[in-house]
Amino acid sequence: MSKSVVSEIRRNHINELLRKGSRMDERAPLDLREISVETGVIDTAEGSARVHYGQTEVIAGLKMAIGTPFPDTPNKGVLTTSMELIPMAHPDFESGPPGMDAIELARVVDRGIRESGMVDVESLCITPGEAVWMCFIDIYAINYDGNLFDAAALAVVAALKNAMVPASNYDKGEDFPLPVTCVPITMTAAKIENTLIVDPTFDEEMVCSARLTVTTDGNGDIRAMQKGKSGAFTVEEISDIVDLAREKGEEIRKIIG
Repeated sequence: MSKSVVSEIRRNHINELLRKGSRMDERAPLDLREISVETGVIDTAEGSARVHYGQTEVIAGLKMAIGTPFPDTPNKGVLTTSMELIPMAHPDFESGPPGMDAIELARVVDRGIRESGMVDVESLCITPGEAVWMCFIDIYAINYDGNLFDAAALAVVAALKNAMVPASNYDKGEDFPLPVTCVPITMTAAKIENTLIVDPTFDEEMVCSARLTVTTDGNGDIRAMQKGKSGAFTVEEISDIVDLAREKGEEIRKIIG
């Protein structure tokens, strides 16, 4: 995620704290940072949300238009997701086309939304094979202090829950809420030495050996998973992370309603 290097002194400090069951921000290994969600933050968007995971801040917005469906899905609306890592968010981020980090983030968020079936895309069909609603989701990292995966995914989920289809703008009747079927929640765990933590900060991401991001739906079913970094997890650790994803998913759903 970053070109930054954490000093050996800080790395040792993080490791020593974890051996004692603590972290640099005084959380326990399996505690989330404070999460806040604000919706309707962009007046010109059909749906939008701002999310804070501690100091990490992300804004998501979506615009909708009428377009032609893909030939292999003539009766389904279209969803596209993109992410911008703007220089204002972190010194390592650069202007220009999205890099590999931004592409990976967008794909992981998109996969969680798409594979959970959060949006009933068949309800976005206007005329099969001719016209469907197209939903363009844009995500912007405003401040980066670790765990953009979870913050970005939550911002998109909140924006979709907040969205209205602008039918009146196209003489297609009255505006109506975007058809949402479930609330997928993404949770990221990291492994530092032999300790699992959730919601890693920037420094913790820099020193972890492995990262696993899991998206679950309201039933606790796994809908998406992404492994990061070069280290490995044991089978038992993966099972523990999935259980944590279910547990933390329920906590976060209470925040967004």
